[in-house]
Amino acid sequence: MVKTDGSSKWRELGLPPPKKRIVYAYRCTVKACGIFFFGLFSLLMGLVIIPLQKLFLRPASRARKASRAACSVFFRLFLGGLRLLGTLKMDLGDLAFYRSVKSTLVVANHPSLYDMMILISLFPNADCVVNKSLTKGVLAWVVRGMYTLNDMGYEALVASCRQSLADGAVIIIFPEGTRTPRQGTVPYKRGAAHIAHETGADLLPVYIGGNDKYGLGKHDPLFSYNPTEVYSYYVRPLEEVHAADYASLSSPMAARRMTERVHELLAKEALARDNRVI
Repeated sequence: MVKTDGSSKWRELGLPPPKKRIVYAYRCTVKACGIFFFGLFSLLMGLVIIPLQKLFLRPASRARKASRAACSVFFRLFLGGLRLLGTLKMDLGDLAFYRSVKSTLVVANHPSLYDMMILISLFPNADCVVNKSLTKGVLAWVVRGMYTLNDMGYEALVASCRQSLADGAVIIIFPEGTRTPRQGTVPYKRGAAHIAHETGADLLPVYIGGNDKYGLGKHDPLFSYNPTEVYSYYVRPLEEVHAADYASLSSPMAARRMTERVHELLAKEALARDNRVI
């Protein structure tokens, strides 16, 4: 029998094997524990914080805004804890800019599990269009209490987004619809652009880059991590795509061109910053 050291697995992933196994195990453990505590927080939000805010805060929009603000604070603390534990680095740019953004559709690439946490931590009043599958499990109470589900009809979805934008929220959408694979690309969907055209809200592309995010991909094992270095994130807002520039076009044509422009901006930044094709 031929003994292996697991290097074939890393070759298949296109990554070098970890040289310091104790450090690698530590980082994997911190990541796994972080996911566990995230689940506990979701239960706390869904079973205690959101119901109390709904009970004491009126109107309902005020309660939702307070819930989103609480979630934003928690994610800032959560990510700050990972940084203190030495398993995360972030270069986020001008934090004041994010807090100043209102009534805008934020569209971002989606390389990892932490992306939504990072964006919500940056935008205090962030709504999100989320997949209905997240209404199952520990996230159900949080998702239903604060965010917009993508399983409603088109008109209802647009109406919900229009109201959220009118309340001053930003709406976060990942046009890829899923986490970006480490190799290869995912076609961009046009839902965000359709909403922008219908509501007149601008699109703000936000690039999420950095080093390899193995361990945070959609099908990566729980006990896994980048084998050679700490997760490093580079996050930057890019040039806005203004809905008014496409208002004279039909909805299908406007959505196609706006989506192409968003993809162009994100892909250009990915290639220039990280030499990556998305």
